[in-house]
Amino acid sequence: QVQLVESGGGLVQPGGSLRLSCAASGYVSSIYHMGWYRQPPGKQRELVAIISSGGSPNYAESVKGRFTISRDNAKNTVYLQMNSLKPEDTDIYYCYAVIRRDGSSPQAYWGQGTQVTVSS
Repeated sequence: QVQLVESGGGLVQPGGSLRLSCAASGYVSSIYHMGWYRQPPGKQRELVAIISSGGSPNYAESVKGRFTISRDNAKNTVYLQMNSLKPEDTDIYYCYAVIRRDGSSPQAYWGQGTQVTVSS
């Protein structure tokens, strides 16, 4: 069984910062892409940032220059540093990873979601 466990969400004022973490637990052979998505109310889940196994990041246009994604392969963990937060960043943030367990094909996994609220 593989689980993605998120932490770091919360309430912050506009212009503030938060750091999200997501750790993959369980029997993991390889982790490919890791990333973060968010889902505005009534809309589809959208990409925030994603990072390859080699460390190459990609960002949604709306967060470029403000958010930084990174990963620690030794800890099977991905991070999202969010600076200059805006009220429109308020959402539930979901961790995503493509993971291969030994003897199986790679599969996509999702975390349970962590709430980020930007409000004064």
